[in-house]
Amino acid sequence: MDELFAPWRIEWVERQSPEFDDCVFCALPGADGTDRERSILACGDQAYVLLNNHPYNPGHAMVIPREHTGEYRDLDPEALLAKERLVQRTIDAMDTTLSPDGYNVGYNLGGGAAGGSIDDHLHAHVVPRWEGDTNFMPTIGGTNVIVEAVDDTYGRLHEALRAQDGVRTSDGECAIVVEDA
Repeated sequence: MDELFAPWRIEWVERQSPEFDDCVFCALPGADGTDRERSILACGDQAYVLLNNHPYNPGHAMVIPREHTGEYRDLDPEALLAKERLVQRTIDAMDTTLSPDGYNVGYNLGGGAAGGSIDDHLHAHVVPRWEGDTNFMPTIGGTNVIVEAVDDTYGRLHEALRAQDGVRTSDGECAIVVEDA
């Protein structure tokens, strides 16, 4: 049997995941810890950007409206526009730092049937893709190989978002505040 040696992953395995009584996407922005510890990259009044703890690829982010709804058609038009502006900003930051060949951007609507694990709070997935990023590991071996630690990706994307117009932040531990989101 071949072994996949990834000692840096122990930090992620042993981390203390916060427990939430209610919706994780509603509770996370106000939870204990820094934005960096919670993987919140950017935020605005209507939506925020969160790196996925279980990424398909390095940089896998979710753009989450603050309005709690699982129904896309019920999302307030102002929140919808702000969320989509954050999708654009996220793609721009990924272009700057990760240089992917393309993106998968989408929603898992309808719960388990659509493949989503959180179906009561709408969120858009932004997954950077590279030519050849899928190989035998996920196809035959049932194993995703993530080539960069989430915290390292956070730092790179945070800097790219910080460089955009219409944003502000106090330091590398706080999310970028986006004026139009």
